[in-house]
Amino acid sequence: MRRALTLVGLSRSTWHYRRNPRVKTEHPVHQRDRKYPSRIDTTDRARVEALIDTGWQAGNSVDHSFATAWDNGSMMASRRSWWRIAAAVLDQRNRPKTPTKKSTRTPRPMPVHTATAPGQVWSWDITDLHSPWRGASFKAYSIIDIHSRLIAGWRVEERESDHLAAEMFETAIQRYGAPSFVHADSGAAMRSNTLRNCLTAHGVELTHNRPYVSNDNPFSESEFRTMKYRPNYPGMFSDIDAARGHLTDYVDWYNTDHKHSGIALFSPADVHSGNWRNLWTDRDRAHQAYYDRHPERFRRRPCTPQPPATVGINNNRLQTA
Repeated sequence: MRRALTLVGLSRSTWHYRRNPRVKTEHPVHQRDRKYPSRIDTTDRARVEALIDTGWQAGNSVDHSFATAWDNGSMMASRRSWWRIAAAVLDQRNRPKTPTKKSTRTPRPMPVHTATAPGQVWSWDITDLHSPWRGASFKAYSIIDIHSRLIAGWRVEERESDHLAAEMFETAIQRYGAPSFVHADSGAAMRSNTLRNCLTAHGVELTHNRPYVSNDNPFSESEFRTMKYRPNYPGMFSDIDAARGHLTDYVDWYNTDHKHSGIALFSPADVHSGNWRNLWTDRDRAHQAYYDRHPERFRRRPCTPQPPATVGINNNRLQTA
């Protein structure tokens, strides 16, 4: 019989009760409503509820009320049963509320910038370049124009320093002119008085990321990702001279040869100088000629992409808020 039940997938108890069915009860009682010798009666339950509510009104926990009743020689139910009875109390208004920690940090407004031409808004950041030594890394500073994506300034140092950042900005401003805004995250070097005094002397306003917000500085983060995900990125630099040599080649490639997807596959230098318009004319001529040769491959006459006229940080969120 056991082998047969195994083959058909039935348990022995199922087979037994199919052959010997239970006597059906005319008015069955639900499991939760049945009376057991171990179940707390309604009188003791009401007394426990009353003691719990009295403790709540005095600001005491369920454990405090349970221990107090126990000290007075009254044991009506177990400690766990008191908690179950407390959870089932319908009126929970007297239950003490646990105070929650409130932040004393002043909310920082969302940074919003819009650039309609190069030289209006810069963002900058610092990233780590790994060295062979554990816990030690070189610091790559980078300034990017958010409209043209041009790297306007960079340097590699052994530490983060506000005066080194100020020197980098002085050099960039001498070459490209001062922007209206500079945005960065909330690091010590970014929020230093030395850098602020340097930039405000040129009429530049500073903004910073909000605390615990990771996407308030997307252009610098994207540029660092491009740098570190290139096939020739070594991943580790033996010394600072090797790091500076690699960044020299990278910045030259990024500004002049990189076909940036965010600016219609033009290079940052072409967009920054405005030369992209001449290149776009050649592209559009080739694009339209291709359409004339094979119109069956298109639904309509194609439009050759151009770099966006307006670029911003959080400006689309402000419009949808």
